[in-house]
Amino acid sequence: MPELLSVQQAEELDVGQVHEMYRRYINRSQVTLMTSFGFGWELVDHAEGAYLYLRDGRKVLDITGGVGVLNHGHNHPRILAARMRFQERRRMEVHKTYFSPYLAALGHNLAQVLPGDLTRSFLPNSGAEAVENAVKLAYKYHGGRRNTILRADISFHGKLLGSGGLTGSAQHRFSYPTIPGIVTFRYDDLDSVRAAVRAHRKDVYALIVEPFSASTMQWCSEEFLRGVRELCTEEDIVLIFDEIYTGWGKTGSLFCFMRYPGLVPDVLTTSKSFGGGKSSISAYIAREPIFRKAYDNLADAMVQSTSTTYYGFGEETATAIEAINIAIEDDYPARARALERVLGPGLERLQKKHPDEIADVRGCGALWGVFLSGGPRLLDLAGKLPPLRDPQLRPKLVACAVIDALYRDHDIYAYYTLNGRSPMVIGPPLVAEPEEMERVLDALDAVLAQGMPRLLTRFIRERVSSLW
Repeated sequence: MPELLSVQQAEELDVGQVHEMYRRYINRSQVTLMTSFGFGWELVDHAEGAYLYLRDGRKVLDITGGVGVLNHGHNHPRILAARMRFQERRRMEVHKTYFSPYLAALGHNLAQVLPGDLTRSFLPNSGAEAVENAVKLAYKYHGGRRNTILRADISFHGKLLGSGGLTGSAQHRFSYPTIPGIVTFRYDDLDSVRAAVRAHRKDVYALIVEPFSASTMQWCSEEFLRGVRELCTEEDIVLIFDEIYTGWGKTGSLFCFMRYPGLVPDVLTTSKSFGGGKSSISAYIAREPIFRKAYDNLADAMVQSTSTTYYGFGEETATAIEAINIAIEDDYPARARALERVLGPGLERLQKKHPDEIADVRGCGALWGVFLSGGPRLLDLAGKLPPLRDPQLRPKLVACAVIDALYRDHDIYAYYTLNGRSPMVIGPPLVAEPEEMERVLDALDAVLAQGMPRLLTRFIRERVSSLW
């Protein structure tokens, strides 16, 4: 008999045992990297709302928002209750020849909260799957007669072969095979889009863009989005808005594009907080005529939906129903705007107070990027050397030094993005209170007051030196 561990035994593993199993069975380099950059030395006992409770007794304020997953916070009681209800009643999970009331209700709810005729839903497991299925829909809409898809140069749409090819990310240093016909335009540059369309006239089947790029803290202007909408309508190009990160209130409106009345994409993708922090679920929601032309026929019905094993998985769809209801009833966009009223002026004040340490601050709602600066130029040279060869080494180390100090000295957990200029992200759950953001600002002020040389010296000496 194999020596298998039980769930209880897994829960009783100490951090050293977890590290060893990661080295043996997961990824040895992951342990080295994470522990060298200040994380991975503690285990979480439990989590609730905006807080992590560590095994050593520490209570840590989590301002990562689960990288977009935790608008509802950790273990929202209504989300837990919805899943418990499903389990206690022994509801059926996988359905192929039975219709699901949960899937029907979730499709209804999505159509109710979205503008225009965004009414037709497809519900796979992850954001990357939603993106790839949205692209597949657009290609099918044109019957395979068009072969070009447009994406922005700073886009992030996932890490699968198809979605990875659509991602214009600085972190991708290895070229994988992907879908053909990908053409890049400059983000928020309407002339660049027009030029790409002219160069591939009558061959563009889709354009995909993030109205708000959470990985770089940039966003498209209203003029750009409306201009792209008009152009795509004229050229019969399927317009896809990727709001996997920014959906469900994060930027101060239910979805970022919805701040502009009358603006409707052909397809919207969502995931992350769509599952309430517990459910691995995503969706694309398509306009009625786009979907009907592509899939609404007997020959394609099975191919589009029920042939996908976990499509509309029961417990996941039940969870998403509750997640949407919470976001609407508790007015998550308004909660994000309340956090913005603290974070916006507070971060601008810190930038003026610490101009050598903060180069820029950008964001809206409950999603902000702090572009940190400083540190010796020698680090730029180090970034050109093996094994790293990372042109963003200095800003990453600067961000890590600040994040490490916030975590160790103030019990605040933040992160930085791996795209663009690698800003530190302040993206708290929407259940966080404005007073907690005041605490974050005070802690960041205290950390930056130490000066970047001191912060970097401590961080490199205590955390990074083991890498070399």
